[in-house]
Amino acid sequence: MKEAMFYEKLKDNKVRCHLCGWDYVLPRGCIIPPGKTGVCGVRKNISGTLYSLVYDKISSTAVHEVERKPLYHFAPGSLAYSICTQGCNWKCKYCQNWQLSQGEIIGEAVPPEELVGRAKARGCQGLSYTFTEPTIFYELTYDTAKMAHKEGLYNTYVTNGYISPEPIKKIAPYLDAVAVNFKGSGDEEFLRNYIGIPSSEPVYRALKEFKKNNIHIEITNLLVPQVGDSMEKVEKLINWIKENLGVETPVHFLRFFPHHKVLDLPPTPIETLESAYKIAKESGMQYVYLGNVPNERNNTYCPNCGVLLIKRGIMETIKIYLQDSICPECGEKINIKGVKWIK
Repeated sequence: MKEAMFYEKLKDNKVRCHLCGWDYVLPRGCIIPPGKTGVCGVRKNISGTLYSLVYDKISSTAVHEVERKPLYHFAPGSLAYSICTQGCNWKCKYCQNWQLSQGEIIGEAVPPEELVGRAKARGCQGLSYTFTEPTIFYELTYDTAKMAHKEGLYNTYVTNGYISPEPIKKIAPYLDAVAVNFKGSGDEEFLRNYIGIPSSEPVYRALKEFKKNNIHIEITNLLVPQVGDSMEKVEKLINWIKENLGVETPVHFLRFFPHHKVLDLPPTPIETLESAYKIAKESGMQYVYLGNVPNERNNTYCPNCGVLLIKRGIMETIKIYLQDSICPECGEKINIKGVKWIK
């Protein structure tokens, strides 16, 4: 265990966690009595002190192309040592990794310095905190990210964005990129029924903070048939991204597949993804992808002259045709970050 960051002590040995976006109006955060955990299940009040129960409890690791996060515009073609612990601050009924996000606390004791060493030994250019929600194992990501930067490695979050501004500011010097995952375009009815949260407002707030701290941002939007595939909501989300993050922000529309407790809905039709793609492109978004289906929509083209810049398969880079984030054909500046980590 390790004492948690971002909490306050209250009367009667209770604590209030300030890490994620719960109860975002006033005040935010879980109020946790002694002996209990917060919504995430891995931050526990022990005699008036809040502890992370998963600081060194690594439950899954893998070496992945960074495109699988998906991050298409950050260090393309590089490898990320991907890690997680148990727990999550969302309770998605269709979660693909529910045994990790909603299962009991298990894992291998691996300290930050060993995680960084493993990443280097496996030929990775960086680390990705993923599979479950990295917010809830924040202390581990923070300590590891600092060590990773000292060794020349990058750090990325794959996150639901339910994180408060102060933790973002704290880790910002060491966090290079985030893939922020919307579900059902952030529709509140969908969030209440299938995730158990009241609003996407904390996610919008976090995105503004990531942007303010110059962290590379990519957005995914999982479209769920019948209950989370409204094109009106897609357009609303795209307009928010355009106005607050910029037209150069990469957007990935993802296909839903039935899993866990949601087995009565079909996979998302490709036509639904294509409709969302059309809305985003017609709104002026420069980089729009259909991330988890075989499709030419995975390629990156220059928004000015249309020349092919990066050819991809499904969440992997096949060929890069540009250098230093500049289109070789017309000289257009391309929103590609992490050039120093490109192999």
